[in-house]
Amino acid sequence: MRKMFITLAATSALALGACQSPAADKVEDQAEAQADVIDDQADAMPEGPAKEAMENKADVVEEMGEEKANAMDDNGEIAPSESGVGDTQK
Repeated sequence: MRKMFITLAATSALALGACQSPAADKVEDQAEAQADVIDDQADAMPEGPAKEAMENKADVVEEMGEEKANAMDDNGEIAPSESGVGDTQK
């Protein structure tokens, strides 16, 4: 389920990516790359609370990158804090 959400989010980000400035795009891409590294580390871990914590950390890193990019260049892209959707949104 989580992978499906990430795929959907990535597809949506690609569709909206044309609306962002190159600098904001770079910030978001860097955060996504960092989140992917953390997620890969989590995938190598045995099931349990530590793995879940690593997956949550990856989600937070990715969402914070989206937030930072949105703050840099808010021209229509909807960040998790604006939509209330995302693992770190309550």
